[in-house]
Amino acid sequence: MSMRTAVVAAMVALVCAGCAAVKPQPVTQPQIPTIVPPTTISRIPQMVDRPIPDDCELVVPVEVFHQKLGRELPGELKTIIGIPEPSLGRTGKIDCYYAVPERQPLGAAQVVIGLAAYTDEPTAAARVTESVDLERKEGATVREVDVGKKKGQFVSTKDERLVIGSLGKTTYVARAKAGVLPDDAIAGFLAALAQQSMTPIEGA
Repeated sequence: MSMRTAVVAAMVALVCAGCAAVKPQPVTQPQIPTIVPPTTISRIPQMVDRPIPDDCELVVPVEVFHQKLGRELPGELKTIIGIPEPSLGRTGKIDCYYAVPERQPLGAAQVVIGLAAYTDEPTAAARVTESVDLERKEGATVREVDVGKKKGQFVSTKDERLVIGSLGKTTYVARAKAGVLPDDAIAGFLAALAQQSMTPIEGA
């Protein structure tokens, strides 16, 4: 082998050795960012020991009343604001009379919803117990009913159906004349009104 041939062979060997030393790098795929849509939190209004409103549209709006009833009743909504009764521990009261016929007294209302606030929670609970016991003594039947996530008392008398209960320092009662709805539907209707009466109106 000539000297020139030997030099060329040595250079080729060095170049090939360099090729063997260089390892191919893996191709990295670009990361595609994951787009996560924003989470929408829907807040459902809850029953609370609310302050007594001064407007029955803030207790149960007429539109909501008709929705829960399933039909519209003729007549007016009338509001009576009660006065504090220190001897009873009562600090405020509102009564809402729904579907009062024109030029008729409040007693002609088909449905009445009342809220009353008391000095403390035991006083409010005691007022409910006293009212239910009185109705029972006069011949009414009484059973427990769900009012939202709470419990109330469904009272059935000869002429009326009532759902009554308390939440914190506030008592509620929803009453309807017999016949406003069939007996198998009236308890749920009154419980829904009671629940709404203790649920603040959004944006009000």
